Amino acid sequence: MNDIHLIDLQEQPVVGVRQRVRMEDIKNLFDTAFEKVLEGIRAAGAAPAGAPYARYFGRPEETVDVEIGFPVQEPFPATGDLVVSTLPAARAAEVIHAGPYDTLPDTYRAMEQWIAEHQLQMLEESWEIYEAGPVSDPDPATWRTRILFPVSGPQVKPA
Repeated sequence: MNDIHLIDLQEQPVVGVRQRVRMEDIKNLFDTAFEKVLEGIRAAGAAPAGAPYARYFGRPEETVDVEIGFPVQEPFPATGDLVVSTLPAARAAEVIHAGPYDTLPDTYRAMEQWIAEHQLQMLEESWEIYEAGPVSDPDPATWRTRILFPVSGPQVKPA
């Protein structure tokens, strides 16, 4: 895990699918959602503008409200189950999680501790950006997940 630090995020248009699922079913949703969103983006004559993401609304418990998709250059009218939205501009705590997804909870705990130590408050959403994963390389040691927690609190300069 790299160092946790603050950054300023720019607003980013995104297209995804949003669903409330039980935590034990989230892998199944990921297995189908990315391809479904890609098909919708292509059908609209657009293309992804970056790595896939998962945006979490509220704190995951037994169930989670999650939006899964891709950034796009410009928003376009949604069709079917697609949701066109925006990852908001925000000050956020950021860390890169390197390695398999089953160790993500350790990175999340470290993030939450860092945020508390810096007297910041997590806002009601967070997101992960999958910079490298099973599609790019089956070796979990090469996987990179960028984790972002928008925060409020004392003025701390971004990195």
